[in-house]
Amino acid sequence: MGSPISGTIAEIFLQHLEHIHIRPPLDSKRILFNARYIDDSFIIYDTESTKQDTLIKYINSTHDSLQFNPTQESSDCINLLDLTIIRRISHLEIGIYRKPTKIDTTKHFFYPTTLTNTNWQHTDITLRECLISRLMQNAKKENGSQSPA
Repeated sequence: MGSPISGTIAEIFLQHLEHIHIRPPLDSKRILFNARYIDDSFIIYDTESTKQDTLIKYINSTHDSLQFNPTQESSDCINLLDLTIIRRISHLEIGIYRKPTKIDTTKHFFYPTTLTNTNWQHTDITLRECLISRLMQNAKKENGSQSPA
C-alpha cells in the first residue's frame, strides 16, 4: 500500500512545485488566488491577461508525472470538494454541495433487509440480535446487576 511517509513526501513535493511554478504567476497577478487541499486546486485567474489554455499548458508542463484536469464553471457555478462556489459580480457565494446518489444506502435497524438472499437477511438479523444483547448486558453491568453471558 506504500510507505507511511508517502503522503508527507507528496505534500512536500507539491509545496515545492507551488513555490517554484505557481508563485511567479501569483506575484505577477496573472493568478489572483490559488488554494489547494491534498490534490484538489482552486485557482482564480485574470481572464484579461491569462488565457485558460495557456494556464493549463503551463501547469501541465511543470512536471511529467502531474496532469492538471480542470473543471470548468457552469452558469457561474463550480463544485469543489463539498462546496458549491457561485461567482457574483462583486463576491463569491459559498454553499454546501451534495453529490447526487442513485441508491439509498441506509436501512432501518429493526426491520429485515429487502435483499432476496436469505443468508444476508440471516446475517443482518444475527448481527442485530448480537448488538442488542450486548447493549443490554452493558446496561445491566452499569446498573450493578450481572447477567449470565
